[in-house]
Amino acid sequence: MQNLIPNSQMMPFIKFTLFSLIFLLISPKISSKSTIEPCSNSNSCNAMVGYTLYTELKVSEVASLFEIDPIALLTANSIDISYPDVENHILPSQLFLKVPISCSCVDGIRKSVSTHYKSRPSDTLSIIADSIYGGLVSADQLQEANSINDPNVLDVGMNLVVPLPCTCFNNSDNNLPAIYLSYVVQPVDTLAGIATRYQTTLTDLMNVNVMGSTAISPGDILSVPLSACASNFPRYASDYGLIVPNGSYAISASHCVQCSCAAAGRNLYCTPATLAVSCSSMQCRGSNLMLGNVTVQQSSAGCNVTSCSYDGYANGTIITTLSASLQPRCPGAPQFPAVTPPPTTATRESIYAPAPAPSQAGGALLPGSTSALPPLGSLPAGGPATLSSGIASSGSSALNSCNTYHLAVVVGALVICIIAGHGF
Repeated sequence: MQNLIPNSQMMPFIKFTLFSLIFLLISPKISSKSTIEPCSNSNSCNAMVGYTLYTELKVSEVASLFEIDPIALLTANSIDISYPDVENHILPSQLFLKVPISCSCVDGIRKSVSTHYKSRPSDTLSIIADSIYGGLVSADQLQEANSINDPNVLDVGMNLVVPLPCTCFNNSDNNLPAIYLSYVVQPVDTLAGIATRYQTTLTDLMNVNVMGSTAISPGDILSVPLSACASNFPRYASDYGLIVPNGSYAISASHCVQCSCAAAGRNLYCTPATLAVSCSSMQCRGSNLMLGNVTVQQSSAGCNVTSCSYDGYANGTIITTLSASLQPRCPGAPQFPAVTPPPTTATRESIYAPAPAPSQAGGALLPGSTSALPPLGSLPAGGPATLSSGIASSGSSALNSCNTYHLAVVVGALVICIIAGHGF
């Protein structure tokens, strides 16, 4: 067979080929970014992460994965907790959920370190990071957090710390109460679509995440402000700092009190919970009003309003406060968030929480449309961020190291074939 390249020109050709491939090997890979918040105190806050189920799981299994109360998971997603045996309800694969977590200050940055995972026989760090935890953590972060020397050796039954991304930003956004959701960007997402889905603005999202442009990539982790109703409980209360996103509710005081935040509300409204069984008194001292009761009386001067409000839970006691005020007009009936039955199917919207921006949707299905679900594992597991200096930090994924290995094999094979074919 005749050579296409003369032998005299073959060595420069090999050098050029090797140089090009080595350049590809050492070139920086496109990596995911995450928004981080520097901190310098020991205070924690309530935060959330957006999580997509990698397989069918019971409500209690998802809660166990993040080490939270199953009731807290249900209420954060406005799911009715009165359904029989709701904690054993099976949630569909690829369902999107908001998971409440506690956000702490660790090594000078905000993160949640209260989640632990016990490794199973088939696990690798990449599987745990990209599949089981849906890209909320990276294999590199798991390796660093657990001081694992060899990422390829993972003993069965290891109790791994899972550092989850979170931000507090003083639980406020533009001086209004807010709770922050750490959201993993999906391929269908646009920044405008995310802003629309979570009822904020493009400008606000860019400011919170310190973005110079609207460009986002799958696997990026954005901090999304959710409007909320904030409590004003005393510091000694066990539920101090309780904050509830709009359109949802929370159960407090050992499952005795339900605090709701209307879809467009700012005021937390607390009443006895449907789960209440053995609870301390919920009657306001010096009156016959119970927790959540409000009386109004119109007068020529305005409206006299008397209410029995919840003021926290301390030492097994439900703290109530009786207040009276004269208001210009009588308040309307309290507004409650709409609750939904436990989901049995994952719709397009619940798989990829935000929708594409309408102007960029093209022929894509919009929220509420029905479509056959992609098979398990077909969602990209975009590598989340590892931490570096600055607010938006870059991260590496297991895919990068895999590509490097494969490219190295190709380089070696190419050189061998060329040398063997030309007698070098």
